[in-house]
Amino acid sequence: MSIKVGMVSLGCSKNLVDSERMLYKLRKNGYELVTEEGLADVVIVNTCGFIQSAKEEAIETILELATLKKEGTIQKIIITGCLTERYKEEVSEQFPEADAVIGIGNNKDIVDILNQVLDNKRVVEFAPKLDAELSGERIISTLPFFSYLKVAEGCSNCCTYCAIPSIRGKYRSVPMEDILAEARQLAENGVTELVVIAQDTSRYGEDIYGESKLPELLRELCKIDSLKWIRTLYCYPERITDELLDTIAGEEKLVKYLEIPIQHCNGDILKRMNRWGNEEELENLFNHIREKIPGVILRTTLITGFPDESEEQFNQLAEFVHRIRFDRLGCFPYSAEEGTKAAEYDNQIDPETASHRAEIIMEQQLEVSADNNKKLMDSELEAVVEGYDRFAECFFGRTPMDAPDIDGKIFFTSDRKLSIGEYVKIKVIDTLDYDLIGEVIAE
Repeated sequence: MSIKVGMVSLGCSKNLVDSERMLYKLRKNGYELVTEEGLADVVIVNTCGFIQSAKEEAIETILELATLKKEGTIQKIIITGCLTERYKEEVSEQFPEADAVIGIGNNKDIVDILNQVLDNKRVVEFAPKLDAELSGERIISTLPFFSYLKVAEGCSNCCTYCAIPSIRGKYRSVPMEDILAEARQLAENGVTELVVIAQDTSRYGEDIYGESKLPELLRELCKIDSLKWIRTLYCYPERITDELLDTIAGEEKLVKYLEIPIQHCNGDILKRMNRWGNEEELENLFNHIREKIPGVILRTTLITGFPDESEEQFNQLAEFVHRIRFDRLGCFPYSAEEGTKAAEYDNQIDPETASHRAEIIMEQQLEVSADNNKKLMDSELEAVVEGYDRFAECFFGRTPMDAPDIDGKIFFTSDRKLSIGEYVKIKVIDTLDYDLIGEVIAE
C-alpha cells in the first residue's frame, strides 16, 4: 500500500513554488499525493513566519494537524518553511507532535527526511539557508493554465521592519537560462499565464550580471509562443527604469500591470524604514509610469502605524493615496517583528491605532475601486475562465487587470460551455466594489 502525503502551503506564492518542488520529488519517488489532509498518512506544512498573523495561522494549522494525529487520522507531521527557519529549536520544542522540523535548506532532501520519519526517527535539521534550491521541477498546484515563476530567492534590501533577509538569506538570482527552460516546460504543459515573482523582481540579475536583467528576461519570456499573459509582481520603486517601462509598454504579452510596494509616502518614515523616496519623488514616479504605459494598472502595498508615525504623517499618506488613485492597493497595520531594527524603535504605535489607520486607507480604496469599476460599464474586456459558480449559476475569471489570489474577479454568463483556462471577450454589464459582472460576447 502506497504512503499518502498531503501538503499545506501557507503564506506567499514564493513559498508555494517551494512546496511544488517538494511535491514533485515526493511523487517521483513513489509517494501518493492527496489534496485533503484527512486522507493523508503524512502531512507536510510549509509555514510562513513573516508577520504575527502569518505565525498565528501556521501555529493554528500545526495544532489542528496535531489533533488529527492524536485521533489517528494522520500518522506523521513534517514542518518546514519560514517559521521553522526563523525559530528553529523553539518550534521543535513547542510542537513535540511534529515528527520532523526542518529549515528551508533541507527542503531539497524532503524524500530522505520523509523516509526517516516513516522509520520512526524524529528529524530536527537546519541546513544553511543558502542551500535552498533556486530551481527544479514542480507539480503545479494552481489552476492548470497559470503558474508562478520564481526568479530569485532571499532579499538584500534590509527594510527595518522586515525579517525576510534573516529568514531567507541574501538575494540570489536564478540564472536566466534556468528560468527560461522552466518557463518553456511550463508552457509545454499548458500554462498560458506566467506570474513573475521574487522578493524584489526589479533587482533580478544584479548579483549575477552586475545589473538588473528583468527587462531582458521579460523580453525573452515573450518569445515563448504559447504564453499569452506575463505579469510581474513586486517591483521596488527605486529600480523602475525606462527600459523596464518601455519593455512592458511595447511587448503585447506583458500585461499592463505593475505592483510597486511603497509602504508609505512620508520621507522621514521611509528613511526610518530604510526605504527609498518621499512624497514628491513617488508622485513623479507614478505620473511617469502612467505616461509611459497608457492604461497601466498600478498596485501598491502600504504600512500604517510604523513607529513614530504621527497623525499628520498618516493624514499625508491618506491624502497621497486619495490623489494618486491606485488601481489596486493593500494596506496592513505595522507588526513589530523580533530581530528587526524597527521593533527596537521608540514610540511604537499601539496596534489598535495602526489597525484603525489601515481600515481608513482601505475604506478610501473601496471608493476608488468602485468608481474605477463604474467607468468600465459597457466596455469589452478579455478574461480567462477560472471556474463555474453553481450557486450563482455563472462563470468567473480574471481580466489582465487582476493578479491571481490578490485582486478581484469578473463574473459572467455564457450561452455556451466554457473551459477553465479559456480566454473570452466579455461585455461589462454591472459592477461591484471590487468585482465586475458581464456576459460573454458571441464570437
